[in-house]
Amino acid sequence: MLVENTNAIASLTTGADTLFLLLGAVMVLAMHAGFAFLELGTVRKKNQVNALVKILVDFAVSTIAYFFVGYIVAYGTSFMVDAESLAAKNGYELVKFFFLLTFAAAIPAIVSGGIAERARFGPQLIATAVLVGVVYPLFEGVAWNQRFGIQAWIKAATGAEFHDFAGSVVVHAVGGWIGLAAVLLLGARAGRYRRDGNISAHPPSSIPFLALGAWVLAVGWFGFNVMSAQTVAKISGLVAVNSLMAMVGGTLVAVLMGKNDPGFAYNGPLAGLVAVCAGSDVMHPIGALVVGGVAGAIFVALFTLTQNRWKIDDVLGVWPLHGLCGAWGGVACGIFGSTALGGLGGVSLGAQVIGTVLGVAWALAGGFAVYGVLKLTMGLRLSAEEEYEGADLSIHRIGATPDREVSW
Repeated sequence: MLVENTNAIASLTTGADTLFLLLGAVMVLAMHAGFAFLELGTVRKKNQVNALVKILVDFAVSTIAYFFVGYIVAYGTSFMVDAESLAAKNGYELVKFFFLLTFAAAIPAIVSGGIAERARFGPQLIATAVLVGVVYPLFEGVAWNQRFGIQAWIKAATGAEFHDFAGSVVVHAVGGWIGLAAVLLLGARAGRYRRDGNISAHPPSSIPFLALGAWVLAVGWFGFNVMSAQTVAKISGLVAVNSLMAMVGGTLVAVLMGKNDPGFAYNGPLAGLVAVCAGSDVMHPIGALVVGGVAGAIFVALFTLTQNRWKIDDVLGVWPLHGLCGAWGGVACGIFGSTALGGLGGVSLGAQVIGTVLGVAWALAGGFAVYGVLKLTMGLRLSAEEEYEGADLSIHRIGATPDREVSW
């Protein structure tokens, strides 16, 4: 009887864990709709269809690359076994793959926003396969699965491992710095920077869709962060409230610094959420509020510098939003996660700096390698005529809305 009760409890626990993680996977899957609508609202009307199709197909390619290659690279787990083995423990390992896939697929979704309006479709899909199958999982394995002994080395040097609970560095900084490499290799959109030194305005095509995308991302982010616990026993309300505080901190600072600009207003909460991922399980809520506020300031200041002074045509600002705010989050975990500032401790600023620098360096190297080879062998961008016509008609042969209504 005791054995039966023990087995029943174990079955119930694994079932609950599987459902918990499945809900997280679905919430993060929904975030990809947020990526799509955020990009759709930011690009010009002639590129809206491309934004929607690109995010969807990138996710499909990511799934294949991660299932057959990437998950093995990161965790050493292959699914090339019988279905009975896969179904063990309520299929928890399969759901864990699904959950972590949604993180991996965020890499091309992040890059997509930077290279919007002028990137060719085919080469980007090839880049997605390589990034999700090899480049991203190598660092994911280092940070989250003790691969190559790097975490042990960091701990020996600093007294603590590199801590990134939900991916400020592993996902966002890596995606943002890969995006920077892609943007630099691709070049600016035609006509964006004129020969006389002036900048041609390319306003968002739809603020409502931009706002919708930001809201979908923000809601899904609570699955991204809270469900990173991966089991019901480890769930923490601290993660939820820290995510909330960082979100509002980023919003308020971005609105103030951006002088009520809606683009800054709706990217502010995303900046805060990017930054809090790493330390959301160890910070005090007030610390999370500060981290989010600083991230909002970083995004507004660096997006403006990137576009206006440095003339880097990063359409959605993925480098400042994900690359820089993600790196800030990695470092901030070592500051605000310490017991001296009300955190739970167990983190080291030195370890956070080392891990963040390693992630940024790996992302830059991988980004330049992948997109550099594609640029030399296939070419990355649309022709001048295709870019002028717009990616919707050039690639998909249809626009987002008809030029005129039919009468029949």
